[in-house]
Amino acid sequence: MKKIILVYLLFIIGFGGYRLWQNLRGASPAFFNSSQNIVELFNNSGNEQLSPGQNQTEFPLSIPDGFTLSIFADGFEKARVLQRDPTGTLVVSDMHTGRLFTLPDKQIVASGLNQPHGFVFDKCTSVGCILYISEVTAIWKYDYNLQTKQATNKQKLVDLPDGNRHFTRYLLKDPNNPNRLLISIGSACDVCVEKNPMHGSVQVLDLTTKQMSPYATGLRNAVFLTVRPGTKEVWTTEMGRDFLGDELPPDEINILKEGNDYGWPYAYGKNVEDKKFPYPDPGVIRDIYTIPSHIDLPAHSAPLGLTFIPESSDWPKEYWGNLLVAYHGSWNRSEPTGYKIVRITLDKEGNKISEEDFISGWLDGNSSLGRPAGLLATGQGELYITDDKAGVVYLLKKI
Repeated sequence: MKKIILVYLLFIIGFGGYRLWQNLRGASPAFFNSSQNIVELFNNSGNEQLSPGQNQTEFPLSIPDGFTLSIFADGFEKARVLQRDPTGTLVVSDMHTGRLFTLPDKQIVASGLNQPHGFVFDKCTSVGCILYISEVTAIWKYDYNLQTKQATNKQKLVDLPDGNRHFTRYLLKDPNNPNRLLISIGSACDVCVEKNPMHGSVQVLDLTTKQMSPYATGLRNAVFLTVRPGTKEVWTTEMGRDFLGDELPPDEINILKEGNDYGWPYAYGKNVEDKKFPYPDPGVIRDIYTIPSHIDLPAHSAPLGLTFIPESSDWPKEYWGNLLVAYHGSWNRSEPTGYKIVRITLDKEGNKISEEDFISGWLDGNSSLGRPAGLLATGQGELYITDDKAGVVYLLKKI
């Protein structure tokens, strides 16, 4: 009997180990550096490799025709969110150093923070602004001087729950109420019923009362938020759960509306039930009160930054209103996917028409040259891109 039990246990351990290996064998690009250094590749490439966006030699990144790509700033540890202050100065959050920097000169705006991610300039005058910065467990309020680019007079605005599984916090001014901030708070787990209902949601903070309440729920990890130009629609990228295989569940683009539930942890995509984590009451029809995804994305692409291309003469007209999304890249997949930026063509109502690669080539066999994270498209025909693995900020610019 003991031998039978031992054989059974060894089988279970071996089968479990094999399943884990299946899920994780494609993880190496997320964690291991390439034998090539992206900064050195740019420094040694020569202009012919970077204009007009064609890979004429061995340069690995593929970019659209009619654009140039360069490194705008480097030397970061984990560059993430990009914003412009009212004077046009670009500011980036560097999570691992706990700082915000101006670009490209890397002047320190704020420091001493616990993995800062999102930030917002608010109530700006000719002299300065209020600057809100989110770290893992708090949102801070600063006075930001437009001349010195310094954030001073640090004050805690509100506490946030601890990070656990997902610790980034994004901030966005509510397009329907300028006195409110939207705050994305990822789940504390892969898939579970949260003990703290703030996890796996976007919360709304009333800046007058300092009270927080749910804005949108059922969001496992809505890492970045943005507003679609010409509307007040809040769009977000959403990462699906792990360990359902290479093709499930889809990652998502969602349009957030106050009071809506987007399905996690019980459903994903177009309200497909998670059969490994089913809703506890089978008699309840969840699609009555949960919202399906707006756009399904390839599973495990890990979508992060998203930005809409402005309707500006500095961008090709066929790009106007298109959505760019950074695929940070998979780790929970037998064959890696992502590690690129895609262009999603939309109709006038914001529905997907098509998707194609916009910038690709970061994936380098079983390693990666970098992982695109944050995106900021400007009306000057520019796209700024943070790479939180290579520690750089790229600039794609129309020729």
